[in-house]
Amino acid sequence: MAILPVKCRKKRSCSGYVSLCSGISFVFIFLLCGSALAAISGVCADCHTMHNSQGNTPMNFDGSTTPNENLTRGTCYGCHAQGGGSVTVVQGTSVIPQVLHSDTKHLAGGNFGYITGMAGSGAADNKGHNIADLTGTDSVLYAPPGGIRQSFHYDGGTVNTNNLTCAGTNGCHGYRYAANSYPEGITGAHHTNMGGQLNVADETGNSYRFLVGVKGFESDDWQENATSGNHNEYLALDAPVQLGCAGGGVLSCHVNAAGVQPPDGTMSQFCATCHGNFHTLTVGDGTDNAPGNSSGVGAVANSPFIRHPTDLSLPAIGEYAAYTSYDLQSPVARLAVPGSSSSSVVPGSDAVMCLSCHLSHASDYPSMLRWDYDLMIAGNAGGASGTGCFACHTTKD
Repeated sequence: MAILPVKCRKKRSCSGYVSLCSGISFVFIFLLCGSALAAISGVCADCHTMHNSQGNTPMNFDGSTTPNENLTRGTCYGCHAQGGGSVTVVQGTSVIPQVLHSDTKHLAGGNFGYITGMAGSGAADNKGHNIADLTGTDSVLYAPPGGIRQSFHYDGGTVNTNNLTCAGTNGCHGYRYAANSYPEGITGAHHTNMGGQLNVADETGNSYRFLVGVKGFESDDWQENATSGNHNEYLALDAPVQLGCAGGGVLSCHVNAAGVQPPDGTMSQFCATCHGNFHTLTVGDGTDNAPGNSSGVGAVANSPFIRHPTDLSLPAIGEYAAYTSYDLQSPVARLAVPGSSSSSVVPGSDAVMCLSCHLSHASDYPSMLRWDYDLMIAGNAGGASGTGCFACHTTKD
């Protein structure tokens, strides 16, 4: 679930939500006031309550009477999953991004409403990441697809659809499986939040969308009004590498005491921490079900692959050379974090990544795809020509 900072549209006033989250109680209330790239500031009482009572009335934003940890006035779902009809909610002078709503459009991460049927063509568990408390029990999957035996994610014993959360140990945002000196989840991150070009990513507040270790460039409106020249930017490698837990000559996703992170800071490596076989080169003898091994996308970083590669630069020859204008439906990643978004694509440098095909939360199509895979018909794509797969495979439609 994308936990995105709320950014005030007026520079000199502050009102709205703050986030403080622990690995056990996921409390997310969000605000980023002042400059779009500044950390949170403003009146503490906008977000916190000392006793959860004012005039004998509970202070929670949703009217509930149960106090929240860290003295916040709401929970993550009460802030970012309000289930209304818009991709954003205005609270005072703050604009709060929504990840569960019925709007016909969605923000960069997608919309969990596609899973529940609140939005789109109908409810289906295979449309996104299922968070049990938000979308209910997943009837399709239990273990992460593409999990590798080396990281013990292949059977759901570590992370599964019953324990998946927004943040913390079994979530995506904030510290995961970190040492005691690091707070699980995103505790305090909104007080140190940064935006724009994020090229350090050594703590939650300076990582892309609070995905610890991920580098990138954040659009200042969460792609609410995305164009080919105004969008998020992502980091990639020019060729995939061997990934795993530790040893055996592979790069470990258990980077240091700060927990599980992408070793090179790319979005695809971040997704690989659960879906490793979709992002790593072959490890060991390539037998998926043998301890310490994975077949990955193939033995080497060039065709023929056995799974579609990520963190791989588009070839500058053949059909790929024609992809030169940034397509929001099939985004690419860059080999260095840019200082602004660009409408251009450079084959031979810019790379395919997991988000080139998928949304991170949920989409209106199976497998969280950005487009209808049934319309990807080689040689007879019709109205789908130039879209989806054919943005890169420009001669096959």
